Amino acid sequence: MKKLLLTLFLLAVLLPQLHAGEVVLKTARGVLYGTQEVPPAGRDGDSVPVVLIISGSGPTDRDGNSSLLSGKNNSLKYFGEELARNGIASFRYDKRGIGKSAASMIQEKDLRLETYIEDAEAWVDFLRSEKKYSGIFIAGHSEGSLIGMIAARHADVDGFISLAGAGRPAQDLIIHQLKHKLSPDLVTEAGRIIDALKSGKTVKSPPPALKALFRESVQPYLMSWFRYDPAKEINTLQCPVLIVQGTTDLQVSVDDAEMLQEGNRKARLCIIEGMNHVLKEVSGDLQQQLVSYGDPSLPVSGELIREISGFVWSVQEDRL
Repeated sequence: MKKLLLTLFLLAVLLPQLHAGEVVLKTARGVLYGTQEVPPAGRDGDSVPVVLIISGSGPTDRDGNSSLLSGKNNSLKYFGEELARNGIASFRYDKRGIGKSAASMIQEKDLRLETYIEDAEAWVDFLRSEKKYSGIFIAGHSEGSLIGMIAARHADVDGFISLAGAGRPAQDLIIHQLKHKLSPDLVTEAGRIIDALKSGKTVKSPPPALKALFRESVQPYLMSWFRYDPAKEINTLQCPVLIVQGTTDLQVSVDDAEMLQEGNRKARLCIIEGMNHVLKEVSGDLQQQLVSYGDPSLPVSGELIREISGFVWSVQEDRL
């Protein structure tokens, strides 16, 4: 069996032509769109593993690009393509309300974290219905890590990969970020609002300086988000887990990755020297970091691809 896996791996490397196809998923609350990358072995009828890629927070599309930035980094696009070159199929999608899935957005007051979790589970069901994959894995990036680990438990996948995922609850992350941007008084007020939301109480008329973050229509989403602690959620997973974190990531720290591993002692922790939040090899210099978020000429970390490919193939081998 090891020879078969090695043959599939070498076949993908020797024949690097990729096939990317658009996929449409109809849901009760609108249509979602995704891209499927299939390696040559999969197109020839051989069963290959597939990784479902979930993007991070905000207006981040299936390719890892945000409408808030002037350029494209294509991080998740390159990630999916490199997996395919290593014989592993990949699937990435525009989240509800983003990119081609924009029309499927529901009213903000009705949005919950569970909405995104259910969508991820629906994509897993789609991949499973195709009956051509030897294993299904989820890789969640940034906020997609939390979404992915909950979906991984519900959907009973073969493995889960956290890419630059937070290890602490969202409310702690928010306060940490606000401390670097706002006055102590506003940070204290933000803490009061968060405490109210955690207890299930909405807050009317937040201060103008905090209104964008805590507007009344988004409070139900925040309340749903605050219910989850990543370090506890990852402990519920029965499947193999890989936690990946870069050392030059300015948004999520190595400490977060270590918190996740503390939550799941069976998980494998992979720290990649010099990799930033958009999976590129960039120094900690702020200017270089900012450029990397909109520079499509930078490839994703080669070590990242090697580590994740090795993880997927090793899980596959253990199952056979």
